[in-house]
Amino acid sequence: MSGKADPRPTGEVSTSRTRLDRGRGALGPALELVHTGRAPTRAVLTAELGVTRATAGAVAAELEALGLIRVDARPSAPAGSQGRPSHRLNVAEEGPVALAAQVHADGFRAALVGLGGRIVATAPGCETVDADPAKVLGSVVDAGAQLLRETGRRCVGAGLAVPSAVAEPEGLALNPLHLAWPVGARVREIFAERVHAAGVTGPAFAANDVNLAALAEHRHGAGRGARDLLCVATGHRGVGGALVLDGRLHTGSAGLALEVGHLTVNPEGRPCHCGGRGCLDVEADPLAFLATAGRAPGPEVSLLQQAKDLIREEYGDPAVRAAVEILIDRLGLGLAGLVNILNPDRIVLGGLHRTLLDTDPDRLRAVVADRSLWGRSGGVPILACTLDHNSLVGAAELAWQPVLDDPLGALAGG
Repeated sequence: MSGKADPRPTGEVSTSRTRLDRGRGALGPALELVHTGRAPTRAVLTAELGVTRATAGAVAAELEALGLIRVDARPSAPAGSQGRPSHRLNVAEEGPVALAAQVHADGFRAALVGLGGRIVATAPGCETVDADPAKVLGSVVDAGAQLLRETGRRCVGAGLAVPSAVAEPEGLALNPLHLAWPVGARVREIFAERVHAAGVTGPAFAANDVNLAALAEHRHGAGRGARDLLCVATGHRGVGGALVLDGRLHTGSAGLALEVGHLTVNPEGRPCHCGGRGCLDVEADPLAFLATAGRAPGPEVSLLQQAKDLIREEYGDPAVRAAVEILIDRLGLGLAGLVNILNPDRIVLGGLHRTLLDTDPDRLRAVVADRSLWGRSGGVPILACTLDHNSLVGAAELAWQPVLDDPLGALAGG
């Protein structure tokens, strides 16, 4: 249990504990409903769980005693509502956090993320990524540990997002091409070692950054409510994709599914790191955009920021506009192929792809509809990602998952 003294009379506590025992298996599902915003009130929680009002009340009370959620003391009803007032449920603003870390081609960053996908604190980003993964991961963990000391928050665990497929069960980064890390780097093991050496409690996890962005968007952002969500994004280098099926990431048998960056979208195009030519990875990322627009990349800011700034500031330039159209057409061709294979009910785009969608949404949607069978029969909604730092939020979701699965077990002894 929570270990906290309960101010209620003994008889009331006993009755509540009996109800909680009946609904103990509902603790995790209840927390996930509040975490994802699908149960804003106790009445909704009761309906979603399919339990009695009394059991839902006991479950909510225990989650509050664990310091995970807050239950409004007095029930309220929305303005104009004729239904029975219900207690509002919110994640605990001062509750535990997860340490989230992200490494990409242009730097790394650490953050603390609470329930509900709330970023509580971030460390200043670093723009230099060493070729030794142990050195980089040690630095990012140290930054996160410093945030924990400064905030005094309890930590439930740590998650890492990397721009590489991460093979399971070993947790190896198989293709960290833009980091100059060795192929097969033991990122999860190294990350866990650094986390525990820094005195950070809880389990440590690692996964592909776009997979984690998709998970975060599905739970807290533009993908909320989708059943089969396809996420495609280009951050600082390369193109990644992810698929969420029925609320869970589809990672394949070894964690390597949805390597969409190696779809061919321009057979006579640029050579790709995989040995092919004209892959989405080298035809629709920030470096490809700058090259297509005839601009040499500079060292001042990240490639992603340079590409976004160029579109925002010089879209009237014919060369820039033409580059936007070319990348949209190539991206649309890749998305159409994915739609034909996966039949998602929603697509969300991140990074530079989000900027391309915002710049000319009609063109992108028309290309996808024209090139996909299902697009012609109604189209698939294509939306921009809405979360800032969604890969960081997704990394935190890895650490929060054991708590969502079993709140009492995960927080026992804390």
